[in-house]
Amino acid sequence: MSVIRCKSLELKLKRSFFTQFEALSSPLRMEALHNTDVKLLAFDFLSLTPSSTQPNAVCRRDTLLISRAETLGVVTSREHKPDIFLRFTIDDGTGCIPCVLWLNQLTSPYHSRRSPPDVRLIAESARNFATLIQIGVSARVRGKATIYRGKLQLTVSDVFVERDPNAETLHWLQCIRLAQKCYDIVPPSLPPIKRKANDLKD
Repeated sequence: MSVIRCKSLELKLKRSFFTQFEALSSPLRMEALHNTDVKLLAFDFLSLTPSSTQPNAVCRRDTLLISRAETLGVVTSREHKPDIFLRFTIDDGTGCIPCVLWLNQLTSPYHSRRSPPDVRLIAESARNFATLIQIGVSARVRGKATIYRGKLQLTVSDVFVERDPNAETLHWLQCIRLAQKCYDIVPPSLPPIKRKANDLKD
């Protein structure tokens, strides 16, 4: 068998491997960040769409399954209903993310199955977070990406006030780098096989 034919066979085997890798990598990558607080800029967060396979998750560009997200920006609006919820928006310069922090843990049936001490602790944390959210404050917010009445929002689980003036710039750079190096990664591909008449000759 000629050297050319051997190389052609080797290339075919490699292409077969990468075809299988692509088939496997898609669902694996979809699940990889499912329960992680994914750093996203507002324009990216607002482009998320409901998942067709997971009822409590959203998709980024139909390739990355996301259930949780992290944002950082300035609080630009605030609507507070005591013991019910706090609605606010976070503006990071690329858009505004609507957020909701629930404050009804002590009366909501959703928490009735949990132990009372745990529920009281969650309620106290939520009240503390609510005091941190003030208009003009720079805040890092983490939570679950949810859809309410057809609109995307961030259901808050954690709030941290940022006092570092460089925090927002660093968050931007981190989001861009993660998008390039992690979120948008596609399986490597091989160049197409160029068939020659003498490939099948000995």
